[in-house]
Amino acid sequence: MTQLIERPPGASGDDQPLFADVPPVTESTMVQAINRALHDAMAADDRVLVFGEDVATLGGVFRVTEGLAETFGEQRCFDTPLAESAIVGIAIGMAIRGFVPVPEIQFDGFAAPAFDQVVSHLAKYRMRTRGDVDMPVTIRIPSFGGIGAVEHHSESTETYWVHTAGLKVVTPSSPSDAYWLLRHAIAARDPVIYLEPKRRYWARETVDTAKPGLPIGRAAVRRQGTDVTVLTYGPLVTTALAAADAAAVHGWSLEVVDLRSLSPLDFDTVAASVGRTGRAVVMHEGPRTLGFGAELAARISEELFYDLEAPVLRATGFDTPYPPARLEKLWLPGVDRLLDCVQRALEMP
Repeated sequence: MTQLIERPPGASGDDQPLFADVPPVTESTMVQAINRALHDAMAADDRVLVFGEDVATLGGVFRVTEGLAETFGEQRCFDTPLAESAIVGIAIGMAIRGFVPVPEIQFDGFAAPAFDQVVSHLAKYRMRTRGDVDMPVTIRIPSFGGIGAVEHHSESTETYWVHTAGLKVVTPSSPSDAYWLLRHAIAARDPVIYLEPKRRYWARETVDTAKPGLPIGRAAVRRQGTDVTVLTYGPLVTTALAAADAAAVHGWSLEVVDLRSLSPLDFDTVAASVGRTGRAVVMHEGPRTLGFGAELAARISEELFYDLEAPVLRATGFDTPYPPARLEKLWLPGVDRLLDCVQRALEMP
């Protein structure tokens, strides 16, 4: 594909790039891991562009894109107007012309103005062209709650995107997973909605950028157990692991499955875990009605009915708009809400 912009100095990463002296294995926060994934993808492919509101000059609200404009130039990392529909529309047009756009929607709740572009065009373009035109667009969206933010800054939008055929939807739970899920997303030919759990941004972990992590479409068993399978993703994986520790005091053994990829879903891993335990609880932050847990519970009930010792239960947010910051701890599903479901599942005859 013909290059349509002049490559700025340092675009190839040769002029003292941001991570020139950083070894492959480092202790990183999730913010640092995502930043490095963007840097490494841009260094590897001149077609990769990063853009959105305040991503260049400011480095993003959470400093996730800090240093990219200085390293690669403002033709490859640039600020846009406050216009989410235009941001996604620009990304679609650039992808058609051979670029690999990685736009940022500043906060989860701000994705609504871009909804029409995503659903009507981004998700459908490859099928509309019978596969002749790839749509390698990765939309990064800081997502979910737990940070004491104001209205429209703590939404769980995953169900909208998973319901939209043509999109891949992923969400990491750790810095290492954040790095590799983003690298795989940027390399994909299909559009990917990449949901970043804001309250895990400052989690720290060893990240190995030389050892490929699990691809899109694979779940991970984060803790093995025998009594109940807990199925969750993104920010609540840590909550589930804490609940597993608390459950062990009562003699309950929880298996924690981090779904990672919501579309495509690794149902084989889900089925294997439920087959071992006979019980399942799904946990997510979004409202209960028609949340992702509803689909997962229905599918488990349909396909794994004879493996179940109890109905599939759900620990979720409530069917209300996201509350003010001072009430969010009461609204979000936590250890107690999950353990209540676990106890009910274990006590069912």
